[in-house]
Amino acid sequence: MGRETWYRPVTGTLAGTVAAVLTVGGCSGSGGGSGHAPNPSQRGRPTGAPGNTAGPAGTAAAWHRWGLTPLPDAPRPPADKPVKLAATGTVPVLTHVPTAQKVVFVTIDDGQEKDPTFIEMMRDLNIPITMFLMNDAIKSDYAYFTSLQALGNHIQNHTLHHPVMSTAPLAYQKDEVCGDQRVLTKEYGTAPLLFRPPYGAYDENTRIAVGECGPRAIVWWRESMQIRNMQYQDADNKLRPGDVILAHFRGPGELKGVTMTQMFTNLLRRIQEQGFAVARLEDYIQPPAG
Repeated sequence: MGRETWYRPVTGTLAGTVAAVLTVGGCSGSGGGSGHAPNPSQRGRPTGAPGNTAGPAGTAAAWHRWGLTPLPDAPRPPADKPVKLAATGTVPVLTHVPTAQKVVFVTIDDGQEKDPTFIEMMRDLNIPITMFLMNDAIKSDYAYFTSLQALGNHIQNHTLHHPVMSTAPLAYQKDEVCGDQRVLTKEYGTAPLLFRPPYGAYDENTRIAVGECGPRAIVWWRESMQIRNMQYQDADNKLRPGDVILAHFRGPGELKGVTMTQMFTNLLRRIQEQGFAVARLEDYIQPPAG
């Protein structure tokens, strides 16, 4: 695929409309992964359920180290989570969280780039991210993402091999989703709650596969980070409260010489320009009971 396909959703085969409020949930994930699971002491917060609130951002000195000034601290999420998932039924789709709080959610896909400097940046700034990881990209170094998980960030499902799901039969889609669910559960200690289809392409078979493999919602996005600027789905090019932003683990070879940390710095500047805080997506989602 060309470079642009990493950032633009495939929309022609999408099934149904995107739901703003999720009311459906799912069954348990399927087993078996590859590689060696980390010891429990090496694991961060579980990835399948919300953790604590994002808390205050890093200090002004830490932000200055990265050429930035601090974003507003994320407010405490409402006790009554605006997104509620159920344990059974059709898997719903989310592009934003219904909230009046001036927050957005940063999600990062795939896992090709494993820049240790990005871990330093996340430790300094305390910006919450949600990682949708694809096994083909991460299997060379599972531990890299354990370090990000240990900061309180959640790991979610993004298939084994990054296919265009909407062109594949149900059995193949189940292999992709269930396979990644097994690997991520084994490597990171908790079954992912959420799924993102590669390129944004999904159909009804995708929703069936996701529901049968364990995740309880499909997560789309409203904005995608390119290299220096965001691509918006709305014509006014503005963030809105509760928007989900898509970025990728990419390095200079894919970002025209720009590093992962430089791209992320640009992302934070775009968010800051519009006066938003970054909150943790999972803090606004209620997992299925039981």
